[in-house]
Amino acid sequence: MTSMRDDSYDAVMARRNEIMKKAVGIDYEKFTIDGIAFDYEKMMREVGYSIDEVREIQAETCVGNTPLVELKNINRLIKKLAAKGKGARVFLKDEAANPSGSFKDRRAAVSVYRAKKMGYKGVIAATSGNYGAAVASQAAKRGLKCIIVQECYDSHWRGQPEILEKGRACEAYGAEVVQLTVGPELFYYTLLLLEQTGYFNASLYSPYAIAGIETLGYEIAHQMIELTGRYPDAVIVTHAGGGLITGTARGLKKAGGTETKIIGASVDLRGLHMASDEAFNKKYFTTGHTGFGIPFAVFPDRSDVPKNAARPLRYMDRYVLVTQGEVFYVTEMLAQLEGLQRGPAGNTSLTAAIALALEMDEDQTIVVNETEYTGAGKLPSAQLTFAKQMGMVVKRGDPIKEDIPGKVIAIPQHPSQIGVIEFPVSDMKKSYLKELIKRENKDKFNDNEMEFLQEDLNAAKEEIEKWILEVRRE
Repeated sequence: MTSMRDDSYDAVMARRNEIMKKAVGIDYEKFTIDGIAFDYEKMMREVGYSIDEVREIQAETCVGNTPLVELKNINRLIKKLAAKGKGARVFLKDEAANPSGSFKDRRAAVSVYRAKKMGYKGVIAATSGNYGAAVASQAAKRGLKCIIVQECYDSHWRGQPEILEKGRACEAYGAEVVQLTVGPELFYYTLLLLEQTGYFNASLYSPYAIAGIETLGYEIAHQMIELTGRYPDAVIVTHAGGGLITGTARGLKKAGGTETKIIGASVDLRGLHMASDEAFNKKYFTTGHTGFGIPFAVFPDRSDVPKNAARPLRYMDRYVLVTQGEVFYVTEMLAQLEGLQRGPAGNTSLTAAIALALEMDEDQTIVVNETEYTGAGKLPSAQLTFAKQMGMVVKRGDPIKEDIPGKVIAIPQHPSQIGVIEFPVSDMKKSYLKELIKRENKDKFNDNEMEFLQEDLNAAKEEIEKWILEVRRE
């Protein structure tokens, strides 16, 4: 008599490494060095593709080679607000020109290509955002089936307008969309579906996905050389899971832009627990916020693959936060001053860029590395209406002083009120070590492990030892 497979939560989670390995086609163990240490560059080199190969793969499905535009009207506004000699020029990489309307097409193009090449019949992705639409679009182009698993509702079955909008986009491309309530069931159902279908795991965090984003940084470098004669001084990246920072930075470096500063920007939603049913619908940005940005930076391997290829602390020079109200304001600004209706996630980095341009010299340049398509559910009007329904106070005021995540959205009264909140990258690196020590139940690391930590945190051995000592004392 054949025994039935146990599909209970505990049983499926116990099989997760086996399921993930089969579904992504990578033997991650071959990259292990010693203890916590693994050879990241070897993984990216042997499993990913070269820049030229990725560009060819993406060109087959009309992905990439998106416009880079100077925001001339916004730059005039910046000059009016800036002190004499200040006010950097801001450029925008218009990723909404990709097939499904976001940079996520770059990730999806390589993952779906790989799935097709390896003989998988379909692909699965767990995402509440634009990546689902990108995977569905690329699967349609490659003739593969597609299932998108969305964390969509709270326990009262209330769905955010932005998430529902993205779900409709996935369905429009022919994907089956599985919508869930907030909580641990997202990972469970994704694993269960991967096991039941035998489909490819088009993870956001595989080497294929990160290699797909490298072309974004590569294009920015070459386009800025063509437009201005030099590499940008800074690239502002909306930071969530870390893949966008990782891929963009790697692509820039491969194109020679080694001196360009990589600045992460997230919406400040500190205090809201993203896995909390109560907090789920008290945020009005489904990505690019601190609920993803901080946890994924300090514990990257919490993802749906054994070793996450998105390692933002290797590349991030600075991390700044902006408020929800500021991003809604800048979304309107971009539409009304530049005639570009985009957002909302890409406008997180644009908001930060406007504030940072004021502190930089007038001969310097900033690139905002992505925009995204918009739609009815993604517009500020839809999100703010939903916020009011959920009991939020929406008002005009000073966002830095009056914004309270989960309670108050303060929309600027004047562009001079756009600013940033500094979040020290060193604090995240220390938190990374704190999480690591807790998980591994040790605070001493051998030479191989310490070398890996120096690379993963982009920090000197002396700094790491100091942070470990501080963690011990806490």
